[in-house]
Amino acid sequence: MQYWLMKSEPDEVSIDDVMASPGQTTAWFGVRNYQARNFMRDQMQVGDGVLFYHSSCPEPGVAGLAEIVSTPYPDESQFDSESKYYDPKATRETPRWVSIDVKGTRKTRLLSLAEMRAIPALEDMVVLQKGSRLSITPVTAAQWKAIVKLLT
Repeated sequence: MQYWLMKSEPDEVSIDDVMASPGQTTAWFGVRNYQARNFMRDQMQVGDGVLFYHSSCPEPGVAGLAEIVSTPYPDESQFDSESKYYDPKATRETPRWVSIDVKGTRKTRLLSLAEMRAIPALEDMVVLQKGSRLSITPVTAAQWKAIVKLLT
């Protein structure tokens, strides 16, 4: 099992939205960074743990826990010319972008970025590194345990 931090802007998809959706499941779509896409396509597996992170908001941080519940599949938004995620170079025969389904397992208190920075066990966490902007990053088992412990 692997662990991931997945960032979502809460005004687009929040942990509340996921928890209120049918089956508490949502498609993770709109990823347009090759490294984040490669994590989804090549490394994520059903059952992997997810730290659901609210970003680009007044107080960013981990807002809940989730798990990967599907294998990757073509992101439909890349084919929709009306979507902000449209990619004119993508075709159904050769899609460039993938989606993966994520199931919310628990909304938690917000573990803020500032609080995370103050925890020595998290100092090497990718999201805490200067200049880190990826929407999906790996999380070590030790980092996962430290965060889950803080949220329980």
